[in-house]
Amino acid sequence: MHSKASFGLKITATCGLLFLHLPILLIFVYAFTTEDKSYQWPPPGFTLLWFGVTWNRPDVWEALGLSLRVAAISTVIAMVLGTLCAAAVARFKFFGRETISLLVILPIALPGIITGISLRSAFNIGDIPFSFWTIVLGHATFCIVVVYNNAVARFRRTSGSLVEASMDLGATYFQTLRFVIMPNIATALLAGGMLAFALSFDEVIVTTFTAGQQQTLPIWMLEELVRPRQRPVTNVVALLVVLVTFIPILAAYYLTRGTETVAGQGK
Repeated sequence: MHSKASFGLKITATCGLLFLHLPILLIFVYAFTTEDKSYQWPPPGFTLLWFGVTWNRPDVWEALGLSLRVAAISTVIAMVLGTLCAAAVARFKFFGRETISLLVILPIALPGIITGISLRSAFNIGDIPFSFWTIVLGHATFCIVVVYNNAVARFRRTSGSLVEASMDLGATYFQTLRFVIMPNIATALLAGGMLAFALSFDEVIVTTFTAGQQQTLPIWMLEELVRPRQRPVTNVVALLVVLVTFIPILAAYYLTRGTETVAGQGK
């Protein structure tokens, strides 16, 4: 039985939520402002003009397309490598297993600027020109961690006896993978992939060091804030970024909700 929260606790929680989300709501408001030079409060008026302006800006579409392609390919790479790493760490015992686990999650634990400088130095040493693929490689380093964390947790909650029983009953490895393993880890992989996509889509620091002259959408927004042409356009794009990143995160939450018990757990 749950007791009701006190009035003071409710006020504290409300203040915390406002502190977190009020700046985001202000971005939404400024996307509709009629003023195009500064962030005047309150806005002198509201209009949908800037949505049409944004729609007709080719630089916005180029940056958006680049961000979507980078996020999609980085996510695919992360799902493959992250799942394989998770399966090895969760299912097998070998010397240095915990060290490998630590090394896998290290990129997301390090400050982004350290990762970015390291990648840039490695690309320079290897004489690798900065391109679309250097951005993808940079993003994949931390996207793997998100998929790995989701997958390894699910593998550890899925009983190994299920795989043994499947093999004992005559199933091939691929049949066991398709009908036993994948149904148990699918939602964890999908949630990890969605979170990785959202993380890649709005990444700035690592991209700055690996993109060369290319502009993903967050980099475009950063430069527009420094040298604005039509300031409300940046807020319209920010509204788009919030929606693009919020939907995968929300979907990942609902996919992993209620998955505390998986087949074979505890058996």
